[in-house]
Amino acid sequence: MKISDLKVFVVGNPPPGWGGRYFIFVKLTTDDNISGIGEVYCATFGPKAMVAMIEDVFARYVEGMDPFHIEALWRKAYGSGYTLRPDASLMGVLSGIEIALWDIKGKAVGKPVYELLGGKVHDSLRSYTYIYPDIAKGQDEKIYWNAEASAERAAHYVKQGFTAVKFDPAAPYSVFDPR
Repeated sequence: MKISDLKVFVVGNPPPGWGGRYFIFVKLTTDDNISGIGEVYCATFGPKAMVAMIEDVFARYVEGMDPFHIEALWRKAYGSGYTLRPDASLMGVLSGIEIALWDIKGKAVGKPVYELLGGKVHDSLRSYTYIYPDIAKGQDEKIYWNAEASAERAAHYVKQGFTAVKFDPAAPYSVFDPR
């Protein structure tokens, strides 16, 4: 089984764009027609540049590789740079590709990825959400400086079943940029 195809999906994030301007997903497919999907993390450049980087990494290291040889991919990618220390953009590209490779491996052997990574540890996991403004109520990033509005949003999430919420007193960690 070898990796034979790549598709890249750039998904825009509507205003106000918290979490980033866009999200990038990759779909790898094998010559046996097994596909895996991964999210490219830490996309610090615009979509056109990121797609070019993803396609370059695919052409140089991924196309034709055995999807079970993930460590070899990392070694090749690390070893190809002058400093053996890739930047955050390459790490983001590799993260999405690696997730897709794990997805393929799981499908190929008929097991969920968590089984391949050592098995189940907990029966359930606690999740949290970030406190986001309620756009329908006209709230915006000023919610982060309004204790009452923030508490109201936190209570809203608790009603949905969350037992924890993340609050950033320094305001949003990303800024909407419509480019």
